[in-house]
Amino acid sequence: MGSRYPESKLLLDTNKVPSHTAAAANPCHGFPLVYMTTTETPAPATRAAQVDRNTRIKPRIVAQLNDWQYVERSIHRLLAGWGRHFCEWDGKSACHRHIWEQAEVVRRLRERVAEFPGGKPDAPVSARLQELANTVLLAPSFEDALDGTCQLLTKALAASYAAYVRNAHPIHDAPTVRLLHEITGAKEQEWLWYREWRRDHPHQTDADYKARVEKALADCGNLLEALPVEGQPAAPCGVGVDFFLPRFTGRPPGSKPKYNFMPYVQAEFATNVDARRLFWAYGYMMEKNLPDDQLMWIWYGHEMPWDFHHDVSRHLWDESRHGDSGLSRLKDFGISMEEIGFPSYAGSNERNGAEADLAAPGDPLGPKELHDAVFFTGMVAESGHFEVKNEAFTDFRNGNDLDSAEMMLFDIIDETAHVQYAHKWLPVLAEKAGIDNSGYRERAVQERKRRQAEVHAKLEKEKEFVANSKDTPDYAFYQDCLRRIRETAPLEGAAETIRSPLPM
Repeated sequence: MGSRYPESKLLLDTNKVPSHTAAAANPCHGFPLVYMTTTETPAPATRAAQVDRNTRIKPRIVAQLNDWQYVERSIHRLLAGWGRHFCEWDGKSACHRHIWEQAEVVRRLRERVAEFPGGKPDAPVSARLQELANTVLLAPSFEDALDGTCQLLTKALAASYAAYVRNAHPIHDAPTVRLLHEITGAKEQEWLWYREWRRDHPHQTDADYKARVEKALADCGNLLEALPVEGQPAAPCGVGVDFFLPRFTGRPPGSKPKYNFMPYVQAEFATNVDARRLFWAYGYMMEKNLPDDQLMWIWYGHEMPWDFHHDVSRHLWDESRHGDSGLSRLKDFGISMEEIGFPSYAGSNERNGAEADLAAPGDPLGPKELHDAVFFTGMVAESGHFEVKNEAFTDFRNGNDLDSAEMMLFDIIDETAHVQYAHKWLPVLAEKAGIDNSGYRERAVQERKRRQAEVHAKLEKEKEFVANSKDTPDYAFYQDCLRRIRETAPLEGAAETIRSPLPM
């Protein structure tokens, strides 16, 4: 008949970091062990039939799946709303990965709802769930928001999942039971990250904030039963409340480049294959900026269909991985982030990640701004780089720098999908923004030509600057980077090849 699984008791108390030994001792192995805090024998399961005398074609679990989906989608939005506050590189990587994993959780729940006759993934849910989500959102600090999202809200969700698995018929609703096991597996990984984050960033949750969240959870029955929809249904988390995303993304002190080396890289891009190896490793590292901007696409695009957010979440995670790829390759070459810097796209040399930057509200993205951001990223920037990226892949592969070639190839594959996302969603975004979307491909071509001309004009000036600026620490650093690249990964039989000029 299958196993019964106890109610999950999450290890989510920041003041009591559990040991691996305590978790591993728990005999209740159906749910990930990291969720257990005790080794006590669970109470016998109590069957809870999903039908009653009034049931027609939808069992009760459908409404609860919709509630769970709303809360999981709210966590997705909570991560987007607070994600730009992550300063450290590893924190950014974790946030971006969680955005994608959270999108996958929502997708699974929505697909399960749609499998039921009459099941509607976008069915209205109780406004009490919106109150809960907004209570978690309006935290007094970034660290409190992490506690509210990764600890308090996730703990209640996992306990609700475990309660259903414990009391559901293990055969009749095996698909939902299996789904919840998969989701708690993802939650386990998030919890392991959160536990390590708290070890490195100790924090006592604000008592008043914690009490508000716990009361909001109690008002929602701790998510153990579906809530009736009474009056106005829930809007997305964050809609209609006083909350802003910061204008700039977080940066730790010391993130500005120590050397102004990029003019030399750009000047030799077309003629020096090692300059191109440096350019792409550094350029991919810099792509870590884009996912922080795409968090705004998720936050301000709440009126877009869920599939848009799922695609953006994958795009976002891909760009974050490209950043990790570039940094990894730089480290392979013996070049550290501390040397080369990690500036933001906006004001890279004017700011250094000061806390005040995170207190400055950014401009909201309206429908037109969201359309323009997707248009530029997918149809202009990414579409305009395929030629130079393929050239780099070929040169690196032929020269037997297979790690650099691999980095290029996986990026090319990802970017091909991202361009398709733009084709898919620009008509919808244009309609919502009241923009004529006809001829968008041609407009993209013209915009790429315009920007490329600007790059060429700028490059001519930089070449003159570079020719007269070779007795500088900046040039010495550039040459030292090339030396490290050649010594670490010498190219085999790689004669210099004139390639396409610097991309826009």
